[in-house]
Amino acid sequence: MQHIAHPLKRLRLVQLPVPPPAALAATGNVPLAAGCLGVSARVHGLTTSLDLEVVAPDITDSYGDTHLADLVARDEPDYLGLSLYLWNTERSLHLAREVKRRSPRTQVLIGGPEVSADNPFVLGQGGFDLAVTGEAEDTFAELMHRLVDGRDVAGMPGVAVNGPGGLGPFGPPPRTNFELSQYPSPYAQGLVPVDPRRSTYVETVRGCRSSCTFCFYPRSSGVLRTLDVRQSAALIADLKQKGAREVVFLDPTFNHRPEFEALVAALADVNHDRALSFFAEVRAEGLTPAHAEAMARAGFTKLELGLQSVNPLTLKRVKRGGSPARVAAAAKMLHDVGITLLVDLIVGLPGDSADDVLRGVEFLKANQLGDEAQVFGLSLLPGTAMRATAAGDGVEFDPAPPYRVLRTATMGPEQLRTTLARAEAMLDRRLDEAPRPHLVGRAAHPQRPDVLHVDLEATTPSAAPGSQHLALWCDGPDLFARREAIGRAIDARLKVDPYATLDVVLVARRELPLDVIDFVRARLDAGVPSYLSRTLKLRGENMQRRIAVVLPEGSTATPAWVEAASALAPVFRDQSAQQAVADADRLGHELPAARVVGPVTSQQWASLSQSADADAVAFDDRELEARWLRARLDGDAD
Repeated sequence: MQHIAHPLKRLRLVQLPVPPPAALAATGNVPLAAGCLGVSARVHGLTTSLDLEVVAPDITDSYGDTHLADLVARDEPDYLGLSLYLWNTERSLHLAREVKRRSPRTQVLIGGPEVSADNPFVLGQGGFDLAVTGEAEDTFAELMHRLVDGRDVAGMPGVAVNGPGGLGPFGPPPRTNFELSQYPSPYAQGLVPVDPRRSTYVETVRGCRSSCTFCFYPRSSGVLRTLDVRQSAALIADLKQKGAREVVFLDPTFNHRPEFEALVAALADVNHDRALSFFAEVRAEGLTPAHAEAMARAGFTKLELGLQSVNPLTLKRVKRGGSPARVAAAAKMLHDVGITLLVDLIVGLPGDSADDVLRGVEFLKANQLGDEAQVFGLSLLPGTAMRATAAGDGVEFDPAPPYRVLRTATMGPEQLRTTLARAEAMLDRRLDEAPRPHLVGRAAHPQRPDVLHVDLEATTPSAAPGSQHLALWCDGPDLFARREAIGRAIDARLKVDPYATLDVVLVARRELPLDVIDFVRARLDAGVPSYLSRTLKLRGENMQRRIAVVLPEGSTATPAWVEAASALAPVFRDQSAQQAVADADRLGHELPAARVVGPVTSQQWASLSQSADADAVAFDDRELEARWLRARLDGDAD
């Protein structure tokens, strides 16, 4: 096809991260979708007419909303492309609107799993010009050619145009039978950097042979396509040479792909020195002891295995199939060769009762899988068969991310909540990540602060933009008397960076009326809702906007007050490492958690690591806090 020559136009691609539970924790954000579009641009000859930039993860992971919009809108790019996922949809659409406000001529394109004809939550929002559904490599190339040439895009496969009259219909489903080898890996093309601090994500398969109604894969691609063994092994060898350390296979069911055994053998050859660790999702059906041994030799150190339910009628109803007995047998095979697991049990599947879920927990415990269990509430994702049949199945769900099931024909809202609580009690641990307060003492970047101290005497609070995760410290002789000043400071933060994670830190030099905590909570909850604020809604927590209480040295707060305050917010006491070590096994239980101030010896570090609850220790020093997160919370060696 001949295309009209034009001056080079600019396209900026952005993928926002899963918000981590702690400010200094790695997000794992890899803009793979953006990189794949960059590869498509090269394959289809767009580089002669299009200057394409993938905004680096270090920027998307750390910049607050205002700073990020300023950066993305700089030079008024012709096009902005946003990859929408469950966790970033609302912030991405906010970014789109802010970029349009700064650069009205920029055309905004949205795509990704959240863009689906059955997702009115996304399609009903403003800020974008074009929506693209389905696999986008071919569609993107044709779309960009037409846009650069000034041609009409209405009616294109998989494309809907947002015009003055609202969003038009999507064109017919796009073609999804192109060979994966047609588009090289964005890592190999240098469009996505290989970072040993992050997982490296690899696709060797698209499409899925299973037809689970709660899963997006069966409807995202109707044709199973694979990279052959030679191509897959060559890709892994290249990633290893580039410095990758952990490779995550995004293939829907790794052990059900064609040439599975041959690929595992090839991976063992590439990874003969075990420099790489591999992770994938597998199914119990068809897995043999020989497969387990081969995967261990190849370098698979952890696998995900779906139990989902122990009710055979439920498994049949959701087209999952399989059986708990097979899952238990597969888990034993994998454990026997040293592979650790994540085993999924879903709460809220149509047909399951509370008793079914709790029988599932008992099953996991009986098969030594309790420590590896992932028990979580069902989300009705856009594009899934289960969403299409929800009304007929008697399932109600939240229309906003994470689309949690609120009621089924067999479980009401209270049963869903109490069932998860009982599962936690049976497993003796929390089933989701607890928000970790950001309690370091000083900001790392004065121009993009992540720590701000409120001037409670100021009539106008600071509205300077900040980082994606910010701690707002409130300190003074009488916080109750200055609560309106605290409220104004919170309002300013919520206005300038509405989708940032915010920790409000109340410094209790003496006992505060507990009404202060309730006042701050109400002010925080008035902010715009988002995926992150809804994630822990079932347990009454707001993961995006949090409160922590710090007792400084010399605080006169009594143990009775601390106990009462701890029911409303986590309480930390400033103390030396020596004090923290002496009380290590009591921190966060009988005593407040410790915010360690001052130097820490290697021996003190080792003692805290061995004896203290990881969430009951925080550090004033930024480097120590980051090190604690890596060593204790992320499971890295220290």
